[in-house]
Amino acid sequence: MSAFIGIDVSKHKLDCAWLREPAAGKVKTKVLSNDARGHAQLQRWLEQHTGQPIATCHIVLEATGIYHEALAYALHDAGAGVSVINPAQIRDFGKGLGVRGKTDAKDSVVLARYAATQRPAFWQPEPAAIRELKARVARLEALDSDIQRECNRREKSEVTGDTEIIASIETVLSALRAERARLARDIDAHIDGHPELKHDQALLQSIPGIGPAVSLRLMTTLRSRSFASARQAAAFAGLVPVPWESGRSVYKAPRLSKAGSARLRRLLYMAAVVSLRYNPDIAAQYARLTGRGKTSMSALGAAMRKLMHIAYGVLKTQIPYQAQVAQ
Repeated sequence: MSAFIGIDVSKHKLDCAWLREPAAGKVKTKVLSNDARGHAQLQRWLEQHTGQPIATCHIVLEATGIYHEALAYALHDAGAGVSVINPAQIRDFGKGLGVRGKTDAKDSVVLARYAATQRPAFWQPEPAAIRELKARVARLEALDSDIQRECNRREKSEVTGDTEIIASIETVLSALRAERARLARDIDAHIDGHPELKHDQALLQSIPGIGPAVSLRLMTTLRSRSFASARQAAAFAGLVPVPWESGRSVYKAPRLSKAGSARLRRLLYMAAVVSLRYNPDIAAQYARLTGRGKTSMSALGAAMRKLMHIAYGVLKTQIPYQAQVAQ
């Protein structure tokens, strides 16, 4: 029989709850440090108190930025079944249980009850090459944001004509751009050193409208986890329409769920705009939807979703893009 454990993860500590008697709701709790020493103590504590090997434990964590990652890898390497859940799902689940208020101890119990009742799928670590690529791409995007902020500051300083401030900004911009160029070369070298990544990049860039920046983001998204379908991948990216209606009196136009990465959606939006000119499948879909009375933004949302489906398809089949409509 599985032992169900919930762990609320914060930067410095782990609030752990073992659901000792699921039917009665009895739990045993423990607070440990969120570091290598605490992770090892957790494994010993689980085996000692559950009386079972750690391989029989089903442990649920919330996705808490980067703070849960080291623990998730440590538990997975030890053989435990680990599930990493969106915090919004756990919050809604807790409300359904009638849980009032919020503390780390309460959250760990809700996580344990979620494990016992919902039996979520086990988390699988990303391949090392993808994990390293994701870290590099995230850093590249951070540098792009820093460069844009400095450019905005320079534009404001040019209005006042303060030459010393402008010179300072130019110095920072020069350093940021040099580091960005170095990191971009490092990303290219990383991809060149992994033939499977190089092939995936070529497949994605065979899709008209998808260039280097979008292909990088799509590759790190679609290869970071196992998606059962293109629809699931699109839902993960927040590209599925969400209805809002009740009876005859409440109705709002469906909108994109906007879950997941806003950065990926921004990139896909620009790719969709470019695809209207260069991708025959996207152009045909856009013309068909707007011809039915859909707004341009609604049709562009559908184009973003279709691009995600096409990207999923070329990676799954390992076949370059082939237009489905006559050109």
